[in-house]
Amino acid sequence: MKKILVIEDETQTRDIFLRCLSFEGFFALGAESGLAGMKLAQTHLPDLIVCDIMMPDVDGYTVLSTLRQNSSTAVIPFIFLTAKVTMTDLRRGMELGADDYLTKPCTVEQFLLAIATRLQRQETLKHWYANPQLESLSATNAAPANPKSIFPNNPKLAKVFRFIEAHYHQSISLTDVAQTAGYSPAYLTNLVQSQTGRTVKQWITERRMAEARKLLVNTAHSVSQVAEIVGYADVSYFIRQFRQFHNTSPQAWRNSINFQEVEAQAV
Repeated sequence: MKKILVIEDETQTRDIFLRCLSFEGFFALGAESGLAGMKLAQTHLPDLIVCDIMMPDVDGYTVLSTLRQNSSTAVIPFIFLTAKVTMTDLRRGMELGADDYLTKPCTVEQFLLAIATRLQRQETLKHWYANPQLESLSATNAAPANPKSIFPNNPKLAKVFRFIEAHYHQSISLTDVAQTAGYSPAYLTNLVQSQTGRTVKQWITERRMAEARKLLVNTAHSVSQVAEIVGYADVSYFIRQFRQFHNTSPQAWRNSINFQEVEAQAV
């Protein structure tokens, strides 16, 4: 029976989530504050934590940061629950190692789906980590599709880059990569930064951008289709990230490449 911890100061919301979790066969734990939630997490070591951001004692960011610094709770999947989320909130949460966000009010179906998705991802990672031969096979199979890797040849980070290469088109987080590499998120962040001058998130984004450019040039897929293929559920976010990398939109970049090809052929 999977243990799910819900840290939420609103009694009605917390009780609804706890009841639906119990109904679905989970062992549900509830905490009315951040401090109480951290104690329950350290005592019961749940399989997943859902935590509100705004709470009266300590906020969700503090809860996440504290748990990520403890070896026994560092890799527990963590979903933020918030009434309002901005890009700043997203970046801050992801940098701390959050796995997902749920925006209140959310339906019970959305709540359960987010939990099921993260638990399935956790099981996949455990299976991957327990069977390193699968990693070697995946890397071998992926090599012909990407003969010119964007990643540097760094033995210390080989496992990290192989995992990103195999999963960049999926919803992966710093915690996913860290668990596969056998590091804590904080240690991995420092290691990658010191070795490459970039963050794990930047490497994931760069790999997605490389694939997006290839698809924009070599296929007739729409921008939204390209975004979905390379791992973006939100096409607007994909366009913003593409613009940050290339100072232009995906469609404008595609048009400029096509125009250059036509000019070259005319010459």
